[in-house]
Amino acid sequence: MPGELVKALRAVAGSPNVSTALAVREQHGRDESMHRCSPPDAVVWPQDVEQVSKLAGICYSHGVPIIPFSTGTGLEGGVTAVRGGVCFNLTRMDRITALSTEDFTVAVEPGVTRKALNSYLRDTGLWFPVDPGADASLCGMAATSASGTNAVRYGTMRHNVLNLQVVLADGRVLHTAGRGRHFRKSAAGYNLTGLFVGSEGTLGLITQATLRLHGSPEAIVAAVCAFPSVHAAVGCTVQVLQAGIPVARIEFLDDVMMAACNRFSGLSYAVSPTLFLEFHGSPGSVEEQVRQAGEIVQLNGGSDFAWAWELEARNKLWAARHNAWYAALALRPGSKARPVCSPFKQLVCVSSGLIVGHVGDGNFHCILVFDPADLDEIQRVKEFATRLARQALALDGTCTGEHGIGLGKRHLLCEEIGELGLTIMRQIKAILDPKNLMNPGKVL
Repeated sequence: MPGELVKALRAVAGSPNVSTALAVREQHGRDESMHRCSPPDAVVWPQDVEQVSKLAGICYSHGVPIIPFSTGTGLEGGVTAVRGGVCFNLTRMDRITALSTEDFTVAVEPGVTRKALNSYLRDTGLWFPVDPGADASLCGMAATSASGTNAVRYGTMRHNVLNLQVVLADGRVLHTAGRGRHFRKSAAGYNLTGLFVGSEGTLGLITQATLRLHGSPEAIVAAVCAFPSVHAAVGCTVQVLQAGIPVARIEFLDDVMMAACNRFSGLSYAVSPTLFLEFHGSPGSVEEQVRQAGEIVQLNGGSDFAWAWELEARNKLWAARHNAWYAALALRPGSKARPVCSPFKQLVCVSSGLIVGHVGDGNFHCILVFDPADLDEIQRVKEFATRLARQALALDGTCTGEHGIGLGKRHLLCEEIGELGLTIMRQIKAILDPKNLMNPGKVL
C-alpha cells in the first residue's frame, strides 16, 4: 500500500485509528465461514460518517478497494479482502442516534448490535425482534438481509429496515428514503432502501440504519416437544401455520443435532426430531395459542410440551438453539462448518444429520462439519453444498435464505435469477461503483 495513502488515511482518522500490522489485518480478513483468510492491506476505524465519507473518497481517488467490517460473524466470507485494500472497521460508530417511541422507530450506527439495542430499549416497552443468533451488528444484518428465529412472526431485516444512510464508493452520502425520514410505507419512486438491504457492502457502506420496532409482548412462553419422525415434525409445523396460530418462533432440530446440543449445552432433551416454539401476546391469547398448538402436536404424535415460563428458563432454551452451530463444531474439535439453506418442503426428503431450521418461515440448514486441513474433504463438502442448493432451486427455493451470497455462492446466483437478472445487477453495480472498489469479489 502506498505510503502516501496510509498517510492520508491517518490524517483523517488519526494515527491510532489506522493499522497495517499483520496480526490486525489477518483478524479482519476472515469471518466464521470456511473461506480462508484474505487480509486487507490496512485497517481503519472511522469515528463518524464524515470520516467514512472522506476516507472513502481517498480510497476512490487511489483506486483502492473498500471492505466493511463490524462483528465478523458472517458465514459466507463477506469480509475477506480478496483484492487487498482498506478494511473499514465501523464498530467505534456505536451511537443510537434517534428513538421515536410514538412512531416505533430507532436509528443506529454500525457499531450497535442487536443485544445492545434491546438493552437500551428495555424500559420503553419496545424491542427489535430480528434475531440471527449471533450478537451481530444491526447495519451488518441489514447488509446481509439477515433473518432468524423470530422471522415467522416479525419478518426478516428486509421487512424491518425503513431507511439507510449509505456512503457510496466516491464518498457521497445517500439517504435511501430521504434524510431523517422514518415512515412505515411509501409509494415514492424506486425502493432504494430495499436495493441496499442484502447488498453485502458491494454498493456502499451502511453508516446508519433506521429500524422498525415492535411492542414488547405482555406474556411469553416457550416450549419443546419431540416427534417420532422428521415428517411428523414438519407436518405439525405446516398445520400450526395453516391454523393461523401467530407463533413467534418455531424451530426444528433433528436427532443428530439434538444430541450435539445436549452434549454442548449440558441438557437432557429427547434425542429425536424436535420443535422449539415460543408464543407471544396477552396472557389470554398466549393460553389460547398454547392450547391450539398442543392439540396439533398431539395429532402428529408429538410429546407433551416441556415448558419454559420464566425468563431464565427461556434464555437457556434458546441459548441451546442459538449455540447449535458451535455444538456442531464441537463434535470435531478444530473443524470448520458450512451451512446450506433449503426450503423446508425439502426437509421431508432428508433423513438426518446436523439439521436445524427456521421451519416457520420456510427454510432449514444442513450444517456440514469438515477438517479444514483435508483438501479432499473440503472439495466433497463444496460439491455436496452445491448439489443441495441446486435441489433447493429445483424446488423453487433459493440458494441462500439469510446468510448472503458472499464468496461461496456466486456461481449459484445466475442459476437462481437468470442471465437477465444478473446483467441488471451488474449494471446497477457499475453505476454506483464504476471502479468496482466496494467489497470486490462478492455477490457478482
